[in-house]
Amino acid sequence: MPGALPDGEPVPADGSLPDSATARAGRRGFGVYVHVPFCASRCGYCDFNTYTADEAGPDGYLDAVLAELKLATTVVAPGRVDTVFVGGGTPTLLAPGDLGRILDGIDATWGLAADAEITTEANPESVDPASLRALRRAGFNRISLGMQSAAPNVLAVLERRHTAGRAPQAAVEAREAGFDHVNLDLIYGTPGESADDFAASLDAVVGAGVDHVSAYALIVEDGTRMAARMRRGELPYPEDDVAADRYLAADARLGAAGLSWYEVSNWARTVQSRCRHNLLYWTGGDWWGLGPGAHSHVGGVRWWNVKHPTTYAKRLADGVSPGHGRELLTAADAYVEDVMLRVRLSDGLPLATLDDHGRAVAAEALTGGLLDPAGYAAGRVVLTLRGRLLADAVVRDLLP
Repeated sequence: MPGALPDGEPVPADGSLPDSATARAGRRGFGVYVHVPFCASRCGYCDFNTYTADEAGPDGYLDAVLAELKLATTVVAPGRVDTVFVGGGTPTLLAPGDLGRILDGIDATWGLAADAEITTEANPESVDPASLRALRRAGFNRISLGMQSAAPNVLAVLERRHTAGRAPQAAVEAREAGFDHVNLDLIYGTPGESADDFAASLDAVVGAGVDHVSAYALIVEDGTRMAARMRRGELPYPEDDVAADRYLAADARLGAAGLSWYEVSNWARTVQSRCRHNLLYWTGGDWWGLGPGAHSHVGGVRWWNVKHPTTYAKRLADGVSPGHGRELLTAADAYVEDVMLRVRLSDGLPLATLDDHGRAVAAEALTGGLLDPAGYAAGRVVLTLRGRLLADAVVRDLLP
């Protein structure tokens, strides 16, 4: 089950932000994240803020999200929305028309940029050619499909509902429906996954002709069914060496197919194929998070909504912000986040951003083969392939 939210400081009842935050809103871009917390079932590895039908349903959800948008108009005026990302949960459990109403509400509230990137996540079994065409008509131009693996035994361990071939097929259908960009998500390092299993997954992704791939090492979170199975000895824990081998295999196969890494866990066919919404997160942009448990960031203030859909809806029905807590980022906080996120990008981090300690460590990392010499000579911290394998350690060492 999902963990508890941090407390933070109280969010004002009207959701208002300090003047210093609203004055900076949108300077580095502005996005909207919409959290749809409903799933047909919960996968064994998942600790996201999600609810199955016997826990909470979507009744009243749409009205609550539109009410939060109405509140948002009184708080911030960024000028335009550059990106929208509808995540979950399984957003496509809602009808395409309902998701379209949310997009219409965002457009009426702040105005969607003419070239706005508008993404929805989807489980492969929750869409078909007709619904994909309806989503495209509603305004979505990018879709991210949760594939995880092409191996039936791996899907079974992850407790995924779709069959092995459904995700690549859905990706093809999305292209045929007119989506500009299609992403497939992979998870590697699942107990029982062989090198051949993962190679088959990579082949399936490449064969689907997508222009974006995300591949993440399995992380076992406390409170999940998978974690409980591992504690009982029913499943082995993931191995770091295996995860490294899988990452190398992914980078080689995707690179050979014309997809280049632009963030440690993300590959794109072209610059235009990169996920602009995630880049907004990674480069210090602003976004408003709509929905239960959604997080927001505007002008150095971060806040997060109450988690349960019923509590979220009641707050808004009462005319009160659904914010559970917030924090004002200090200069030190912003520095840490900038280093943590930008070092993971292929564009890297300007050396000048680092303090004296960070620059000294960067010089050592260059000598150790963790940083790209050409990038360093150009004044940037850019990871080599070996550096990407050790990205967390590189970041940890760069920070005070």
